[in-house]
Amino acid sequence: MADSPRRNRVCAGSVSAVVDLEAAIGFVVAHGDAVERARLSWLRNGTPVPAELLETVEVAPAPDGGWPATWGGEMASIDATCFRLAELDDLGALGRPAARRALDWLASRQQPDGGWEEDPSLAGSAPEWARPGDPEAGLFLTANAGFWLTVAGLDARAAGPLDHRVGGAYAGVVQGAAQSLAKRLRPDGSWPSFLAAGWLSAAVLHRQDMFQESARIQVVLAERMPGMSPGDVAWLAATLRRVGIDPQDWIMVRALRRLAETQRSDGGWESDDGHQFDVHSTLSAIRACRPAPAG
Repeated sequence: MADSPRRNRVCAGSVSAVVDLEAAIGFVVAHGDAVERARLSWLRNGTPVPAELLETVEVAPAPDGGWPATWGGEMASIDATCFRLAELDDLGALGRPAARRALDWLASRQQPDGGWEEDPSLAGSAPEWARPGDPEAGLFLTANAGFWLTVAGLDARAAGPLDHRVGGAYAGVVQGAAQSLAKRLRPDGSWPSFLAAGWLSAAVLHRQDMFQESARIQVVLAERMPGMSPGDVAWLAATLRRVGIDPQDWIMVRALRRLAETQRSDGGWESDDGHQFDVHSTLSAIRACRPAPAG
C-alpha cells in the first residue's frame, strides 16, 4: 500500500505498517448504521452518544441482567452478553446501569474452578464456541468473560464499593479467571480452544501481571498471524490495545502490519461472519489503530 500524508504510520525499527484510517472511517460512515456511526464518533473523538441510541443497544436484557443470544430464546447467554458489552464499550457506556447489571450477572455465573459455561438448557441450540459441556467452548467463554470483567470492572459499582485493583469490583473474580486460564495453557504457549481464546486470555493474563504466560500466548499468536483472517487480526489488536499493550509493542506492530496488508480498497476489513459484519471488523481495526484512545 503506497504511503500518503493522511495515513497513520506505526513503526518498529526498520519495519513499518501503514493503515489508511481515513479510508476506514469513510467505510464506516458509508456503510454503518446509526449505532455503528455513533461508535465511530466515540472512538474518534469521545463524542457523547444520544441516549436513544444507547437504549437501542441495551434493549431486551434477560431479567437476571445478561442478554439472550439469537439462538438461545429468552435465556441470558455469556457469549451474547460479551458481544453486547463490546458494542457498549465502543459507545463509552460500560458504566451505565444496563452494562453494570450484565457485568454483575457475568460475575455471578463464574464456576468454582474460575471458569464459565453456558446454561445446560442451551446445549441443543448453542454454536460450537458456546456449547455447554464442551471444554474448548468453556475455555473461550472463560477468556471472554474474564476479559470484559477485567476492562470494565473499574466502571462497575453495582457489586459494591469501587476497588482500584485490576477488575475493580470484580478483582477476585478476574484473578480466579486468570488462574483458570493459566492452568489450561500448554507448555508451548498454545491452548486447547478456539483461536480467539488466545488473545482474550493473553489480555487477561497481561493485566494480572502474569507476563510470562501472556507472552507465551503472544508468541503463538504471532506465528499464526500470517494465516489469520482480517477480522481476527482486528479483534486481536483491539483486545490487546484495550488492556494497555502499547502500539509499538512487537505483537501490536505485527498485527497492525497485517491489518495494513489486508485493508480493502474501500477502506474496510472483511469479517468471518459475513459482509453484514464488515463494519464491526472495521471498527475493531479503528480501535486498534487510532492514535489515542477515547477512554
